[in-house]
Amino acid sequence: MEHAGLQRPRATLACNLDTNLLRAAHPLLAAGQVEALEWSFDALFSFPEIPDWFTALIQAYSEEGRLVGHGVFFSLFSGRWSAEQQQWLDRLKALSEVYRFDHVTEHFGFMTGADFHKGAPLGIPFTPQTLQLGRDRLKRISAAAGCPVGLENLAFAYTLDEVKRHGDFLEQLLEPINGFIILDLHNLYCQLHNFRQSAEELLRLMPLHRVREIHLSGGSWEPQIRRDTHDGTVPQVVFDLLEKTLPKCPNLKYVVLEQLGGALETPEQQRAFQADFRTMLRILKRPNHMTGKPAPLNDFQPSAFTLSATPRSDETLHQQQRALSAILEKAASLRDARTQLSASPLAETAWNVEHWEDDMLETARRIAQKWKGGWG
Repeated sequence: MEHAGLQRPRATLACNLDTNLLRAAHPLLAAGQVEALEWSFDALFSFPEIPDWFTALIQAYSEEGRLVGHGVFFSLFSGRWSAEQQQWLDRLKALSEVYRFDHVTEHFGFMTGADFHKGAPLGIPFTPQTLQLGRDRLKRISAAAGCPVGLENLAFAYTLDEVKRHGDFLEQLLEPINGFIILDLHNLYCQLHNFRQSAEELLRLMPLHRVREIHLSGGSWEPQIRRDTHDGTVPQVVFDLLEKTLPKCPNLKYVVLEQLGGALETPEQQRAFQADFRTMLRILKRPNHMTGKPAPLNDFQPSAFTLSATPRSDETLHQQQRALSAILEKAASLRDARTQLSASPLAETAWNVEHWEDDMLETARRIAQKWKGGWG
């Protein structure tokens, strides 16, 4: 039983227009256990029509102030501003006039692929130039959404140094708009496994005071590299990370369970998904995870900022990204990828390609070649 007056994060479901996912979620929704919804709104931009019953579901959570938006396809760090990015912002602004988003988030990184709206999200070098680019793009999302804006930590990295610098770079990116972090704990698990780090060390390097949302999901192995593929149940180690992390996040408001509908085809898979949600809910209801505070210390309402008429671009970064995408998507082997990188515009730059770990470069090559045609 919950203690009167005590606050805790809301047990949230990542819910999209997917038959398998909605079938798995139905018993949880019917039982009133889903306390908030996270909606990947841009996954429906290509749908000519949204069913009335799905709109009614989204609207019901919107009216209660328990709907959050999660973007996938904006490609925050694409070097060259694109028409697709402007269209994304225009659609977000229109949706934000219909639905009440408690906040809106996007992924860190850029999408591989020639138009950067196909492929898989990968990281960028942490430089003053990319910092200013990211800040400009976040301001534009904030202006379109009119609500708190956040970024999700990236699961993939090429080097341990990149992993260790990620939290500080996120802090610098988000500070001008008073933005927040989605701390994806499966992403964190990928990094602590792939780079042989302790959870305590990686959490220490993350600005946990900026965490407003936590993601839980499962993944897969490729072959010894942990991948954030959202196609499995939540590992116990990720639930353990949730227990460890909850007391360290004073502004946490939502904990979200994610899984792809393609991994929820059978009744057994759906029951396992429901069991994961209920495990998450039990953890959140424990008295030691209630803050006792009437409100978070930071509600992440956007700070005042100025917005230039022209979106910031970086042509050098754009050319480097195009070169990297082409190499990853076409290289016949790890050795071939290394040979091409050494002769590319990325050589001897802040990308630090000379020090990328073999396992991670090979994983990036496989990711890019799997998703180069897009997510559909």
